[in-house]
Amino acid sequence: MKVRFWGVRGSIASPGPRTVRYGGNTTCIEVRSDEGALMILDAGTGIFPLAQQLLKSLPVQASIFMTHTHWDHIQGLPFFTPLYIPGNKLLIHGAYDIVSRRGIEQAMEVQLQYSFFPVREAEMKANIDYRSVNVGEPIPVGDATVTPLLLNHPVVNFGYRIDCKGKSVFFTGDHEPWPNIYQPDDEEYAEYQAMIDQQQAQLDAALAGLDILIADSSYTASEYPTKVGWGHGTLEGSIAWGRRLGVRTLVCTHHEPERHDDALEAAFAAALDQAGPGPGESCATEFLLAREGMELVL
Repeated sequence: MKVRFWGVRGSIASPGPRTVRYGGNTTCIEVRSDEGALMILDAGTGIFPLAQQLLKSLPVQASIFMTHTHWDHIQGLPFFTPLYIPGNKLLIHGAYDIVSRRGIEQAMEVQLQYSFFPVREAEMKANIDYRSVNVGEPIPVGDATVTPLLLNHPVVNFGYRIDCKGKSVFFTGDHEPWPNIYQPDDEEYAEYQAMIDQQQAQLDAALAGLDILIADSSYTASEYPTKVGWGHGTLEGSIAWGRRLGVRTLVCTHHEPERHDDALEAAFAAALDQAGPGPGESCATEFLLAREGMELVL
């Protein structure tokens, strides 16, 4: 498999000289199976430069997996040029909304209202299909298998594990490790913590044997106390998680838009320093900051 990053920022695109090294586009990741099946994780603004690359080799056949429908993960979808070209085939996967009783097609329809966008869905000439995903239900994509796992965010958020011929990668989308809503001296604290520990153990078990973990690492540990409940993880937490799972590579992503490249590198270095050395060279995890254009090969 090949994994390529086209958008690595969170919340809002932040292009400019202060983000030129790691990139300013919001979340979009391209995954290619061994036989070339194309999977796209999220459709932030990074999906636009991906589209320009795909236009070099038509027709395009791709499976797009949306982690959730917050703006920074869907706003590039109407600008995904292959949608407008006859002969292309796009399968767009995502969560079913129990409130609206609609599937992921709602994310496209809302954005294409005339109040927000001048082009109608009828002008999209590709073959487009929308499919709702279910927790733990594998989805075949060519020679790969994509498995949705439910994570913690203020809206329904699916992380996606992709397996292909013995190799695997998992992307969290936006994820905040389950916090304990009680104080340590509250009677309910211990019972609630046991539930959290069980949820985390179940997720860890579903990620057994993982090669690459791509994790929401928006904040530092010192920033997190004022961000509890916002639905994002920390650099320190992701490093600990990657080590616990024994992954080959941890990629920290969803960089804070206000954190320029120098500050991002400094925060990452401080988190690694705080984590200290790993348990041994034989099981060492490689730690990386997601960067636009970075490609990992499994």
